[in-house]
Amino acid sequence: MPSLKDVKMKIVGVGKTKQITKAMNMVASAKLRGAQNRIECFRPYAAKYQEVLAELSRKVEGKAHPLLTEHEEKKNCAIVMTTSDRGLCGSFNSNIISHALKLAREKTEAGMTVSFACIGRKGRDAARKNGFNMLTSYADRMGSIDFALASSVALEVIHGYETLGFDEVWLVYGEFISMGHQPPRSLCLLPLQTPDKAQGEAPEDSRGPRCEYVYEPQEEQLLAELLPRYVKVQIYRGLLDTSASEHAARMAAMDNATRNCNDMITSLTLLYNKTRQASITSELIDIVGGAEALNG
Repeated sequence: MPSLKDVKMKIVGVGKTKQITKAMNMVASAKLRGAQNRIECFRPYAAKYQEVLAELSRKVEGKAHPLLTEHEEKKNCAIVMTTSDRGLCGSFNSNIISHALKLAREKTEAGMTVSFACIGRKGRDAARKNGFNMLTSYADRMGSIDFALASSVALEVIHGYETLGFDEVWLVYGEFISMGHQPPRSLCLLPLQTPDKAQGEAPEDSRGPRCEYVYEPQEEQLLAELLPRYVKVQIYRGLLDTSASEHAARMAAMDNATRNCNDMITSLTLLYNKTRQASITSELIDIVGGAEALNG
């Protein structure tokens, strides 16, 4: 049985760990409010942008813009992966990394060479560890996300697609759905996937009434302006989703850690009391035994 001093030191150590996890939970909670508000405000814009652009792309030929053209031979694939820079957020990063690596292996089995553009230290380290080509990486940037970061990544993959350096560009991120659910998602950025291409041609009745838009200037001129911005918008949306998901996952992980600390303190306190009682009982037995020996 451990000594009283050892048990007491363990209780003190677990108590200090509890203070740290509780503080980290409060910090993550405060950051989550701002991140959640940003993604909830931006998500409708990104969804409507994608809807309007998909409708516009139906009215033009596939060769109207290089980003709409699907390459005949698919040899190279770029995956933009967004993760956090720090850990202590449960399985959040590992889920995104596993999803991205699964996609990368599928493309590799199809005969394509996969390159990663990583935003976040955890994703960068995982891509390097698994031996994939590193197109670009941004570490220690998830704490200060801005549109310029998404724009710089988007310009690089757009240039690669236009110069036939890439035949497909995918985005992998963690989607913030609720406090307890942040699943990894993958989105094909290039070539642009219209609903007809993504889900197959469906009857007009099953798709429902389609909105008709009047465009000015011509569709080709609009696409030249909107398509590059579409890639930037979707990458920025992925960054905001990942940021909010990271804080939610860290908040849940630290809450679980705090509860585990409470359970450990309760268990150690019970052990401390048992050890103390056993020590007192042993001393009493020694005293009684000595007194009986003197009387005898």
